[in-house]
Amino acid sequence: MTYRRAVIPALVGGVLMTLLLWWAGASAQALQLRGASTVFSIESASELRRWLAPWSYDPPELYDASEGDPALRAAGQYSDLYHTALQIRFFAVFAFFVAGALLLARRIPPTQGRTPAMLLALWAWGPVAGTLAVTVSAPWLIASRGRGSYRILPQLAGVVASSGPVVVFAALVTAGVTLLVARAAVKGAEPVPRRSVPPRAARLAASVGTGVIALSLIVLSYDSVAAWIQTSFSGAGLLSEPGDLLRQWLLLGGWAGPSTAPFGDWLLYRAADVVTLAVVWWALRLLPGLLTRTTAPAMAVGAICATVLGLLASQLLHMTMDDTVAVWGPTHLFSALGNGTPAALTIGMLAGLAALATLRLTGDRA
Repeated sequence: MTYRRAVIPALVGGVLMTLLLWWAGASAQALQLRGASTVFSIESASELRRWLAPWSYDPPELYDASEGDPALRAAGQYSDLYHTALQIRFFAVFAFFVAGALLLARRIPPTQGRTPAMLLALWAWGPVAGTLAVTVSAPWLIASRGRGSYRILPQLAGVVASSGPVVVFAALVTAGVTLLVARAAVKGAEPVPRRSVPPRAARLAASVGTGVIALSLIVLSYDSVAAWIQTSFSGAGLLSEPGDLLRQWLLLGGWAGPSTAPFGDWLLYRAADVVTLAVVWWALRLLPGLLTRTTAPAMAVGAICATVLGLLASQLLHMTMDDTVAVWGPTHLFSALGNGTPAALTIGMLAGLAALATLRLTGDRA
């Protein structure tokens, strides 16, 4: 698909994604209405507020009433910073989604059996765009709390992880609409046949890329290793606590040995990790043949989307094992959707580049 044809669905998807998140954030005020407690339980309403908070123009409490008049006088300035952060966030989510969707529409056009792959890739790219948007806007959001110089890196880690499940649902709707527009835009264009990649090279590249994902999912995410990463930095100054930030960008999960849980439950949770790796391997195995050209940006973005899809598959499997609905409400089932996206962005990009290098070394230079 040419850039002229690909830019239309990318722009439509970016506008729709931004509008859906803006609408979701604007709906947060409805949860404060008196009748909301009759529609949702207290637990469900609280969970929904947590989902919508990163996209709401309603600023949180920026001061404590006990702090007196100086805090009241500063509240207006802090509120302006908060609104600036949200404006940057919505513009950034539009820009990042358009950039990713443009690349995906170019390299995985909805022709010759690529339609399901493009739909899944666009869906997975939505949470990535949301994560990048909240990261870019984080400095203004942290400053709006009135204590930007205090533990800035842990604060930044908390903001990066806050895009919420609402982005996953918005991305699903956006992916469907974007795909429909892309199919309309590609009509009349010369179809691009799928590439023939040597099976051995494709399997080897998928195995190398999956090995990079397994390093984060199995080794780095093990509790003792994760604790070492998070606590091995000390000292003074603004940049003395990068452990929390590294955890967000390097660890796809967290797990411990079977001694902390019944062995059967432990095996079920490890099965979710196996599902993640299986989804990633299968996606990386098919990716070189789906791409019109195996360029470094296309492989990196494709591997990021594959990693996010693997995480979503494991989180959906966890939902089937969750028995806390009666206690925490039905919204609690979806609370983990989208977790690990920052790490999926980092580790997935490395996995894609490793898979591309393997393809080149095995002779596939198309």
